[in-house]
Amino acid sequence: MPISNTATILAYSAQGFMRSAIKSRYAIGHDVNAQANDQTKIGIIFALCAYSMWGFAPIYFKMLTAIPAPEVLMHRVVWSVFVLCFLVLGLRGIAKVRVALASTKVLKTLFIAGLLLALNWLLFIWAVNNNYMLEASLGYYINPLINVFLARLFLGEVLRPLQKVAVGIALAGVLVLLFTYGELPWIALTLAFSFSIYGLLRKQVAVDSMPGLFIETLMMLPAAIIYWVWFAEVSGNFTQNSSHLNIVLMCAGIVTTAPLLCFTGAARRLRYSTLGFLQYIGPSIMFCLATFMYDEPLSSARLVTFIFVWSALGLFTYDSVTAYRAERKLKKAVQSP
Repeated sequence: MPISNTATILAYSAQGFMRSAIKSRYAIGHDVNAQANDQTKIGIIFALCAYSMWGFAPIYFKMLTAIPAPEVLMHRVVWSVFVLCFLVLGLRGIAKVRVALASTKVLKTLFIAGLLLALNWLLFIWAVNNNYMLEASLGYYINPLINVFLARLFLGEVLRPLQKVAVGIALAGVLVLLFTYGELPWIALTLAFSFSIYGLLRKQVAVDSMPGLFIETLMMLPAAIIYWVWFAEVSGNFTQNSSHLNIVLMCAGIVTTAPLLCFTGAARRLRYSTLGFLQYIGPSIMFCLATFMYDEPLSSARLVTFIFVWSALGLFTYDSVTAYRAERKLKKAVQSP
């Protein structure tokens, strides 16, 4: 066979091989992208379920209006321990619990975090059952802005210019309410700061959300049992309660843990910026429930504060999306040959 024909055959063979390789690479990349898109869709479903359950949670606590908030908190702690115990065992998380229990530093941090979480739960229950749901929703609206402020204060993170403006706008809304109308939204501020500091403490220890929550509620359990034995007068005796009330009280554990499970599933599949955007679903549902279902009065003072906070959140979200896109563009530029 002449050399020219051999060279031609080899050239065609090489071209065919390259075409096959490119097709295979494209197919693999397409499959990876398809799997990533599927995981993103599942993550969004989990996030919607988590934030929706947190948003509709006041309906559950409204069913327990006749019971003092400390007693509701007591049941929430006790039944959450039972549910979390089954989940930790069923999902094979006992090893992570053992690792956390072996560290004195981790236990101290989780103990303080548990106290803050108990305060947050107690105040939220009291606010819902005493018709302060609007202020509770305000607290969870400003929570992301408080997170940014605490990150700057304690973690040394540098705030971007628009983040500073967003925090300033939210602060202005609170100050308008304070100085113009003589009202301090202490419920909203306490809920926001307690949960933000709780999150800040949890960032300091390498413990997953479910084992961590199990240890925190386990530390609250002795106080809950003492309260049940000595102080719980309205709902403490299950033999005197109706079966319906007992079932509702025991569901406190599910109300606590079900959103957490969905949130954990979402956090594993979604970007933090996406979660940050979706988290406004919860307080928005609370706002609608308070205004349209439970007829809480929305005074002009409160409305002005909400408008300031909503504006700050809009600016904050825009800045987060812009920063994420810029970071992704930079990564692509660095990775490209």
